[in-house]
Amino acid sequence: MADLGMVIVGAGEAGARAAVELRTEGWSGPITLIGKERLAPYERPPLSKSSLVDEEEPTPKTILDEAKQSQFNIQLITDSTVVKIDRDQHVTELSNGQQLRYERLLLATGAYPRRLKMEGSDNTDFLYLRTFADSLVLRSRFQSGKHIAVIGAGFIGLEVAASAREKGCSVTVIEVGPRILMRGVPEEIANIVEVRHRKAGVEFKLGVGIGHIDKTEDGHSITLVDGTVIHCNTVVVGIGAIPETSLAAQSGLTVDNGIWVDERLVTSDSDIFAAGDCCSFPHSLFGGKRIRLEAWRNAQDQGTLAAHNMLGASKPYLDIPWFWSDQYDQTLQVTGLPDCGVKTVVRNLSESDKFFFHLSDKGHLVAASAVGLNSKIAKEIRLAEMLIHKQAVLDPKALENPDVKLKALLNS
Repeated sequence: MADLGMVIVGAGEAGARAAVELRTEGWSGPITLIGKERLAPYERPPLSKSSLVDEEEPTPKTILDEAKQSQFNIQLITDSTVVKIDRDQHVTELSNGQQLRYERLLLATGAYPRRLKMEGSDNTDFLYLRTFADSLVLRSRFQSGKHIAVIGAGFIGLEVAASAREKGCSVTVIEVGPRILMRGVPEEIANIVEVRHRKAGVEFKLGVGIGHIDKTEDGHSITLVDGTVIHCNTVVVGIGAIPETSLAAQSGLTVDNGIWVDERLVTSDSDIFAAGDCCSFPHSLFGGKRIRLEAWRNAQDQGTLAAHNMLGASKPYLDIPWFWSDQYDQTLQVTGLPDCGVKTVVRNLSESDKFFFHLSDKGHLVAASAVGLNSKIAKEIRLAEMLIHKQAVLDPKALENPDVKLKALLNS
């Protein structure tokens, strides 16, 4: 076995960012990054957008190519998984039989799509979107004139629906909940997004469950509990993701809606860290609330912080949650935790750009969400994020008034 090194399980955004940061911050020993896929680490946001609709054949947007691996002296092991962690001996065992000793270990195992289980149905032909390979399969199905059924009206489902419409498919979105975007998005914004989808020709079946799905000669027949029958060529399922915690649980680490970590991203073993979609953590700016985020920037930020703390720092994770979704000509952005708000203040920036501020019972800004054109929304969301970090108590009338600049509130 090699000398003690830094071992990272999971070659996604968090793992790749941590590997580079470890070297940048002065670690001179071995750094090994282990990925389940055969590809080098790549960006996932394009998978539901440009990878599906661009005219040219897509290629992964690599974030740690061979040149960068060489530059930072990072060993990348692809097409492999860690099957065992010996915490006493600080040894990981890989699926190929290789063993690696570690000084510190980072679990950046991500999440996997929640599977739709329908009794009596052929579940094997349902499509999911998590990897670049998944996006290529979807792309091949998105042909003009085909009918795509999307089960689940969360971000992935709606982005896939928008891409399918752009490729000339007819689209039906099925959601058992009473509205789209049930998690973390105010109803007012969800309504605006739904209107835009309907304008683009997407049909919705909301608040109704699925009775059964049958295989047909050219696709599937979906029977809803209200008796509606939908014939489609392809079924795409986007009903959420499950954190990949199996290795952590097998190793005796604490699991709580993900791999349990403290505010420094340390697991119940002081030499093992976790970052990204796979972990749940407390956030002091939200009263110590334990949260788990499935977001690109969170993976980046936690990967960076984990690297620092693996090297001996003891920094808490204080970054404000932020995520976005682009659908058609519209962008939706959310910063903070809207569910922590008890009062919502609306600011109309223009006919197409709307801002929602979410305040706690004490008047603190805990979240902001917006929908509209990216050029206007992005700057305002960034200022709102800074106000949340400042734990500002703000006058609702000032927030409501578009003539009162957020920058002025930040400096007050």
